[in-house]
Amino acid sequence: MEHASAVAVIDARGIVTGWSEGARRLTGYPAEEAVGRAVRDLLAEDVPPGTPPATAGAVRVRHRDGSPVALRLRASAVTGGAGRPDGYVVTAEPAGEAEESLAGRAFQQASVSMSVFDTRQCYLRLNEEACRVMGVSEETLLGRHFPRTVEDAEHNRGFDRHLRHVVETGRPVRYESFTDAPALNREHAWSVEMWPVRGASGELLGTALAAFDSTEQYWARQRLALLDEAAAGIGTTLDLVRTTEELVRILVPRFADFAGVDLLDWVLGTEEPPPVPGAEVVLRRVAHGSATEGTPEAAVRLGEPDVHPPYSAPARAMREGRVILGQAGEPAFMRWVADRDARAPQGRPHRRGAHSMMAVPLRARGTTLGVVVAVRIGQPDDYGEDDAVFAEELASRAAVCIDNARRFARERSTALALQHSLLPRDLPGQAAVEVAHRYLPTASAAGIGGDWFDVIPLSGSRVALVVGDVVGHGIPSSATMGRLCTAVRTLADVDLPPDELLTHLDDLVTHLATDDSADEVPELGATCLYAVYDPVSRRLTTAAAGHPAPALVLPDGTARLVPLLAGPPLGVGGLPFEATDLRVPEGSVIALYTDGLVEDRGRDVDHATDELCRALTAPADSLDALCDTVLKAVLPEEPDDDVALLLARTRALGADRVATWDVPSDPAEVATARQAAMEQLSAWGLDEAAFVTELVVSELVTNAIRYGAPPVQLRLIRDRTLICEVSDGSSTSPHLRRTHAFDEGGRGLLLVAQLTQRWGSRQTTGGKTIWAEQPLPPPLA
Repeated sequence: MEHASAVAVIDARGIVTGWSEGARRLTGYPAEEAVGRAVRDLLAEDVPPGTPPATAGAVRVRHRDGSPVALRLRASAVTGGAGRPDGYVVTAEPAGEAEESLAGRAFQQASVSMSVFDTRQCYLRLNEEACRVMGVSEETLLGRHFPRTVEDAEHNRGFDRHLRHVVETGRPVRYESFTDAPALNREHAWSVEMWPVRGASGELLGTALAAFDSTEQYWARQRLALLDEAAAGIGTTLDLVRTTEELVRILVPRFADFAGVDLLDWVLGTEEPPPVPGAEVVLRRVAHGSATEGTPEAAVRLGEPDVHPPYSAPARAMREGRVILGQAGEPAFMRWVADRDARAPQGRPHRRGAHSMMAVPLRARGTTLGVVVAVRIGQPDDYGEDDAVFAEELASRAAVCIDNARRFARERSTALALQHSLLPRDLPGQAAVEVAHRYLPTASAAGIGGDWFDVIPLSGSRVALVVGDVVGHGIPSSATMGRLCTAVRTLADVDLPPDELLTHLDDLVTHLATDDSADEVPELGATCLYAVYDPVSRRLTTAAAGHPAPALVLPDGTARLVPLLAGPPLGVGGLPFEATDLRVPEGSVIALYTDGLVEDRGRDVDHATDELCRALTAPADSLDALCDTVLKAVLPEEPDDDVALLLARTRALGADRVATWDVPSDPAEVATARQAAMEQLSAWGLDEAAFVTELVVSELVTNAIRYGAPPVQLRLIRDRTLICEVSDGSSTSPHLRRTHAFDEGGRGLLLVAQLTQRWGSRQTTGGKTIWAEQPLPPPLA
């Protein structure tokens, strides 16, 4: 109560007119020195311009000895006759006096930062927590204008704006901010509430605020937001390296100043996991990132191996299967940093200040794939248990995505190897067409498809061109493709017409679908195009099972699609296939392809087909060059399906290389046919082949006359081999049989099979044709 009578009287001009003994004891000024002076001369700080008047507040007064004194003031106006204030009676008390009331104790001991400002944004009261946050005592701040107690920063200017807003509007304000505090060495999140403080008559006395430190809740929300972002941002593709890069982008810079992802070598290949590694772990750097441009902290370059000794956090994390934390000052941490500095001394300055790290194992489906290392350098907080829980959750999600990418790469590699083993590597030699081909497996997440193509030599210098596409992707489709490819070759060897071949192939697919389990049935759907070109007649016979029609480029440069009635896809069953037959000029180009070349999401198929025809007419030095031109012009930028393209330029066998004779059905005509064949061989300069050819002609013509039906025809074809064909009107095909020692016949076909390179028979519309091929004798030197 010593200072209860500290009173001063001030007139309307701001001049002291009265001064009590209590005022002298507070300030040291006697009445004779205080009276008559301007009140501003007694203040320790200048009042900011434009500061509105207030009836209560805290000020700093300069004591007579020069030291500042913080006082709490309350002013009461003395009104004159006109109702206007003629002066003020000001009472004062020391600002630092402790309050003994329960409310005062609650204010001082509150766990949240609480402060009271006057209407000029000058400090009136601060509790203990507010003083701790500000790093100074209450006496240091009382009476001081807030902007003069903090640095000129945006968050402090915002705080001042909110204080002014409460004074101007008389309404409370609630907001959140993330900023630092003068006495705290790191940024904090604050939930701030400000409200106006009013007197008994409702006048505004100042602004009170409470600031709750919500840093832990803030970081928890940030971690959840990062997990949500990771769910959408990691694993966007099935590319393993890109997946690890996405993980690094999530971590840096919000969670770590540096992050690196190291994987075991087998993860990057297609092998199965090896046995459990030893204490020393060898990993390969796949991705890393830094808050500093260029990632100068990295001691290992991308793609390089890194050996982690047993004591290191990465080795321990993989060995123990849990998150390992390391802090500055710990022996293992310091050894790890020293090892990084020794390996890459140029990055030492950028590692200076590293104070916390964590190593998180990447585990998926019970298998350890590698480790992710996160380091904090510029961020002040060390990693804690909450960070470890978050990193473990993030790493487990990322590990599943990495493992999915690894499994996809392995399946894709297996499917691709299977396809390459089934597709023709070197196309068989034949003279009917010149061929070029391209096969492009898709890079989409769906996996390798079941596209295939083939070129199959047939009897009579003919050739079969095949393109097919199995529904689905992956190893099942590749395996189905292998079945169909083998079946087509087998049926082609029987020399069936295209429509009949597709009918048998359709039956096969139906049987396979019936025999397999239900989940395999969709994989057995397929399309196929089968075309046979005869260089003697220059005719192209084509049939399709749900496959796009081939394109034909004539020698005059015009291109069009072959008019084709596409039958149902293979596996539907019960519907017929129809063949289209047309004459093709020599030098024409036939283009067979799968739907991946012209079909794509959002793409018009007719427009793509027109582009294909235009591309086929482009000038090119070779068929290989034309393949590249077509793919460049027609192929989608990112095809969703495999693409197979087969180009064939037709050749023709002229009349000078083919000889044909009609043979009457009379055994006596066998000798005539034999003589005609010998004369033709002599004209071709193939006298060395006369012995075998004479025997083959004799046996085949004799069998046709004896066991077949008229008309009988003999044809010799000089191609890469010498071909002898005998046709008759019977559909009964001959077959080899074992003869006994005393049998008088049955050895003719056996001799033909022994003396020729290959032989066989094919059904024709008018009967059958028996043929035999023998190599041409080498030319005379």
